[in-house]
Amino acid sequence: MAYDVVVIGSGPGGYSAAVRAGQYGLKTALIEKQPRLGGTCLLVGCIPTKTLLHTADVWDYFKHASENGIECKDPQLNYPQVLDRKNKIVTKHSKGIEFLMRKNKVDVIKGFARLLGGGRIEVDGEKGKQTVEAKNIILATGSEARMLPGLQPDAKLILTNIEILDLTSVPSTLGIIGAGAVGMEFASIYNRFGSKVTVLEMLPRVVPAEDEEVSKELEKYFKKTGIRVETGAKAENIRRNESSVSLTVTLANGNKEEMEFEKLLIAVGRRPNTENLGLENTKVELDRGFVKVDGRQRTGEPGVYAIGDIVGGTPQLAHVATAEGMVAVGDIAGKPRPPINRNRIPGATYTEPGIGSVGLTEAQARAQGFQVKVGKFPFAGDSKATILGMHEGFVKVVSDAKHGEILGVHIIGPEAFELIGEAVAAMEAEATVDTLMHTIHAHPTLYEAVGEAFNAVEGLAINI
Repeated sequence: MAYDVVVIGSGPGGYSAAVRAGQYGLKTALIEKQPRLGGTCLLVGCIPTKTLLHTADVWDYFKHASENGIECKDPQLNYPQVLDRKNKIVTKHSKGIEFLMRKNKVDVIKGFARLLGGGRIEVDGEKGKQTVEAKNIILATGSEARMLPGLQPDAKLILTNIEILDLTSVPSTLGIIGAGAVGMEFASIYNRFGSKVTVLEMLPRVVPAEDEEVSKELEKYFKKTGIRVETGAKAENIRRNESSVSLTVTLANGNKEEMEFEKLLIAVGRRPNTENLGLENTKVELDRGFVKVDGRQRTGEPGVYAIGDIVGGTPQLAHVATAEGMVAVGDIAGKPRPPINRNRIPGATYTEPGIGSVGLTEAQARAQGFQVKVGKFPFAGDSKATILGMHEGFVKVVSDAKHGEILGVHIIGPEAFELIGEAVAAMEAEATVDTLMHTIHAHPTLYEAVGEAFNAVEGLAINI
């Protein structure tokens, strides 16, 4: 069967691209090798982890209920029920994607896809092999967790983001190698559920993609809540025992320490799923496994596009994949959209406190030669944060002193991943610091802190 568009992969980027193609009236098919639609993000990534993080937030409220004048004697964490809720949410939204495919007349083909060249795709499914033809192909095959050399996950002792989501109980001790968003989110979850958590990171600071002050604030809070954080640390000689994992850790000061954990999570990044796709039958070019694309998401093979985690040069985030899908389908349908602007991509880490960021860090702005002017406002001065009992963190604005251009905004604190939206919209609209200073913010709200941070650029914040 011949299609106008065939999308390979049903993660957020893939299914969104398929929906948009259907909305544009293009004959579209979606190929997925997994039994359910949704990709890593829905099935074993963003959605299940954020569900557990929400439960951890609720659990925190119960543990500290007396601070709000509520007596809640001996609350219990029913972990099997926690997992059941997580699984129901995943199932609900996976079925929702199936509905969207039917609504937009997208054919779903189950099986493993391989490019044959010339717009032909071989799909190996339950019913054997079939060949699908497409005028345009969108590669949206996503990524999978990287493992340390010589290690394999086993669902019992050494875990990735997949296996840890199916633990049947909360481990007494949890070691985490990697202090990026994934590692820090799971540290935040299981610390609050009662695990004794240790985070090991080779780089000098946690969440290294964030502004340096954000990294320091998160590490300080984690240590305050009982999480051991060791940066500049190297883990070696990882051994499986009968019911634990042992490893040798070289700390930043050069000392070696033997550590043992009930479970060990490996969170050292993700690698693109570009193997066995038949790319050798095309002119698609790779760089260290990532697909090279232009500003319209086109690869070196005419009619073949790539989006999401397999694309080099943009962060491996679900919303980036979706945005790139809109660019690709717009190009196919003759409805062009602006290419992805790297400095307009919001980052979100759902720890407690949360992180939201967009644009350049202070260090990046200075390195690029900007005359930098910074405004910073602490949540300690925000009334709504006081009401919520969440005083940690701040909003930081990085701006160009010459023209008032907003170069970056970095938030760590309550609901930071929601608050960053105002900054993203402002930067997309090319608003200035003055614009945000004159924008009226409702009181009492958390997002008042964003307005105060812009006032702080000119030394005019009211509540500090």
